[in-house]
Amino acid sequence: MALFDLTGKVAVVTGGGVGLGRGMSLALAEAGADIVLVSSSVYPETVQEIEALGRKAVYVQADLGQKDAIQGVVAQCVQAFGKVDILVNNAGIIKRTPFADHSAEDWQAVMDLNLNAVFYLSQAFGRHMIERGSGKIINIASMLTFQGGINVPGYTASKHAVAGLTKAMANEWASKGVQINAIAPGYMTTANTAQIRADEERYQSITVRIPAARWGTPEDLQGPVVFLASQASDYVNGHVLCVDGGWMVR
Repeated sequence: MALFDLTGKVAVVTGGGVGLGRGMSLALAEAGADIVLVSSSVYPETVQEIEALGRKAVYVQADLGQKDAIQGVVAQCVQAFGKVDILVNNAGIIKRTPFADHSAEDWQAVMDLNLNAVFYLSQAFGRHMIERGSGKIINIASMLTFQGGINVPGYTASKHAVAGLTKAMANEWASKGVQINAIAPGYMTTANTAQIRADEERYQSITVRIPAARWGTPEDLQGPVVFLASQASDYVNGHVLCVDGGWMVR
């Protein structure tokens, strides 16, 4: 189990206070890491849960969709614990509108948070990791990294691009001791899928196609994120790990 031990490590999790981000933050803390939660809203109960595990947690509140906020976020994260070993680019939004009606404003908002923030944060934190000769960056992709989806053109485009960035970074930074990988969650019971789950017919049509016969939960990402954040994945680079109950092989 020493391969998965994160004692002494510091992890930054964007969107880490709720949903999938909360689940991953708790998993990293349970494995021994101190956590910096970055989001536009503050969820004090998540900090309390992390501290109950015996780890430290701080919040950095910022709108990651604004490029001008990125450098300040990075400085605050590094200042919080003196270093950053792990970056989980989890923050994201989804705008559900048919392609023909998808507004420029919705497109830009999705791209700014789901893609641009991943680029700027990875670039800034990556410089620190390269200087130290080690680091882990974990991007959150999606099943729509591989598929087209329905009524989510901006989200689909951003998640395809996240996989591309993951591979591009891996090619350049693997030799520098920094591993960059992505997790592609399947259909998860989070706020982002509430609209779909409210449509009983569509909910059931999706469920019957999942070989595991259920939707995923934030807990289902806990093992994968610890693996990719730990020494156990030191020779894994540029991989997009599907955590989908078998959706992609159906």
